Amino acid sequence: MKALLAGYRLSFDEIDAAAAHAFLTTAYWCEGIPPATVERAIAHSLCIALHAEGQGQVGFARVVTDRTTFAYLCDVYVLEGHRGQGLADGMIQALLAHPDLQDLRRFMLFTRDAHRLYARHGFQPLATPDRGMEIVRPGLYLKSPPDA
Repeated sequence: MKALLAGYRLSFDEIDAAAAHAFLTTAYWCEGIPPATVERAIAHSLCIALHAEGQGQVGFARVVTDRTTFAYLCDVYVLEGHRGQGLADGMIQALLAHPDLQDLRRFMLFTRDAHRLYARHGFQPLATPDRGMEIVRPGLYLKSPPDA
């Protein structure tokens, strides 16, 4: 995989699910997510990892896709100590260039605070938000499982 800054590299193959879980379990969009859920999501998605020399995985992004018509970008992060160097831009650029994600009819994402990052890569607010619908279950992973 192409190198970013010295000491960093991207990989579509070397994904550390435990490292992804360590961040995602604290993320506002999936707080408390179980490790098995992260592992299953990774297994069924196109993922990219950002590795720092001697430090392991320090960034991650996941695309849920049929690899033909639709993709949904999610779970994007770069650990705080590695931010501000364009590394997230590099991950997004590499994902968008992936051969399986070319000529898609729709590529979506949701973000609370990274609109400028994604706008640099062509993402725009929904053109027709009145057409979209969703089921949202905030705090889903924070609920206690039902008694067996």
